Amino acid sequence: MIAKEFDVSISTVSKALKDSHEISEEVKERIKAFAKYYHYKPNSLALNLRNQKTKTIGIIIPQIVHHFFTKVISGIEHVANEKGYNVMICMSMDSYEKEVLNMDMLANGVVDGIIVSVAKETEEKGDYTHFKDLINNGIPLVMFDRVIDEINCNKVLTNDVDGGYLATKHLINIGCKRIAILTTPDYVSVGTLRKEGYENAINNSNLPLNKNLIVKIDEKLEIEEQIKKLFSLKNLPDGIFAVNEIYAAIAMKIATKKGLKIPEDISILGFTDGLISQFSSPSLSTVAQHGNTMGQKAIELLLNEIDSQETDYQFRTKIVETDLILRESTKKLKYNSIK
Repeated sequence: MIAKEFDVSISTVSKALKDSHEISEEVKERIKAFAKYYHYKPNSLALNLRNQKTKTIGIIIPQIVHHFFTKVISGIEHVANEKGYNVMICMSMDSYEKEVLNMDMLANGVVDGIIVSVAKETEEKGDYTHFKDLINNGIPLVMFDRVIDEINCNKVLTNDVDGGYLATKHLINIGCKRIAILTTPDYVSVGTLRKEGYENAINNSNLPLNKNLIVKIDEKLEIEEQIKKLFSLKNLPDGIFAVNEIYAAIAMKIATKKGLKIPEDISILGFTDGLISQFSSPSLSTVAQHGNTMGQKAIELLLNEIDSQETDYQFRTKIVETDLILRESTKKLKYNSIK
């Protein structure tokens, strides 16, 4: 299309976009401006890279030092390597700008498809143009964990609402009456869904929904100071559900410093069965996300789309269920049913 627009060869267009010295500055600038306006990338310039597979998959995750994401990568690599694919991993560091840069790099003919967990800053901004451009350029995309509903692509989700419900209902069943939640700002999808499960469990058990017990953590500020406010309440919580294990570990640290015994005085339950949960003292009861399974399902969906010859390919959403893993940070179960 660009070659036809400027009455030049495809080779000339390719060289211009690569900033080759063989092409005049005037022609390069005109071609680059046209390509930027219509969201063209070198990999879409009649090179047909979809049929000349790189046998490489791109992954963009918010952070690497996170047990859940390392488990997801492990699941992806296991299946990808079996199918003869290599994996390229990028980190967004929860930055919108870095996520866009990573995606532009991967989409430039480097990979056959991309698996991504959306950055928190992207969710906050609500600007999903880079995902729409990727799909418009015919590059397969799978979102996992943090996904954008309005983007039409394959997705793999944890059943976050159910996980939040299971965690909160367990605290209720062991006798907790004032259950707090440590969650994320509302724009972070997974935290909002886990909070929905928490609220459902509270409402279904006819307990009061106390807004003072809902703490939305802004990670741009000091996390520990925000959680400390919960322990300054006149009536302390006797149970805490944290939507990740970092928040739960910090809550346990503060509770111990306050002289509270865990779980006798307060039971604490987290989300994501990582190393912190397993090796904290006391060990942390948690909701298991099964990251390895999520990774396997994500790569299977991506490879199916890459290999698909269907002109009306139907996108799918896979749901991974959660489980409770009970350890030392919660009291023994008094009631046998979780409904």
